[in-house]
Amino acid sequence: MRATILNAPYDISLQEVPDPVIEAPTDAIVKVVASCVCGSDLWSYRGVNKVPEPRQIGHEFVGIVHEVGADVKSVRVGEFVVGPFFYSDNTCPNCRAGFTSVCVNVGGYTGCQAEYVRVPLADGTLLATPDFPSPEQVPDLLTLSDVMATGWHAAVSAGVKPGMTVVVVGDGAVGLCGVLAASELGAGRIIAMSRHAARQELARQFGATDIVVERGDDGVAAIHDMTSGIGADATLECVGTDASMRQAIASTRAGGTVGFVGVPHGIKVPVGEMFTRNVGLVGGAAPVRYYLPGLMQRVWAGKLQPGKVFDLTLPLSEVAEAYKAMDERRAIKVLLES
Repeated sequence: MRATILNAPYDISLQEVPDPVIEAPTDAIVKVVASCVCGSDLWSYRGVNKVPEPRQIGHEFVGIVHEVGADVKSVRVGEFVVGPFFYSDNTCPNCRAGFTSVCVNVGGYTGCQAEYVRVPLADGTLLATPDFPSPEQVPDLLTLSDVMATGWHAAVSAGVKPGMTVVVVGDGAVGLCGVLAASELGAGRIIAMSRHAARQELARQFGATDIVVERGDDGVAAIHDMTSGIGADATLECVGTDASMRQAIASTRAGGTVGFVGVPHGIKVPVGEMFTRNVGLVGGAAPVRYYLPGLMQRVWAGKLQPGKVFDLTLPLSEVAEAYKAMDERRAIKVLLES
């Protein structure tokens, strides 16, 4: 099969690799219909995360079940499924508590930007759609593999409730999905921090009531000016840098909470400030499988259309261009058709 290989920083290619096979009776093989490039993939693409040798890449996908192991009961060959970016048994104490991303048997994917993918613990990981989706539904469903569920986790972790003022730090696909999640959860005011016109427009479509273009101290000052000097009730940190984290914490009111989902890189949490102001910090890797049934129901009913974050669609054969477009911020998020 063809699969995306990260050879070295800024060096992506599509290569022939062996087809995945059933290795355990709990495995499934899925024929990938669509995958995508994630902002977190760019950490490796840019060389921030070291890549000592070429490897397959990609962790988001939807597709059709191609083969199942002898013990797989919950999905069948021919069904259309969404695959979270972690696999889990969905039965352990952590999973039952709602944290499938820290299942005692958890594992991560590499290699989903490909024609086929092997899914361990298929019963606890994959979720089939109610029926076979239309082509128009595929982008919405693909976001549930990661970015929509991650944005949702940020909003839930921050404790977003009806009527709240919410600030979203980060205007990538996760941040935009965080705006959508805050809107769905009933936030009364949603302030998106963005400097990019196309992303500002999509943020407004997703429910943002205000846009702040400033960053750092200037951005924090703008938030305080807009909130009578108080700050946001809840803030979603969707980037993962020290600057974005500090901006998120400083933008949050005393007693408020920051929901953080950006993959941390070089962050030094200002614990003293948080202690003094009673600002909470909650979040981490999204438990996608836990949120998946409810989010899929919303998407299937047409209540959520997060697939709008895909502003460029390319065939898998053009995956190198997909990474380049994401890196150069010419695209918010690129969908790859297998």
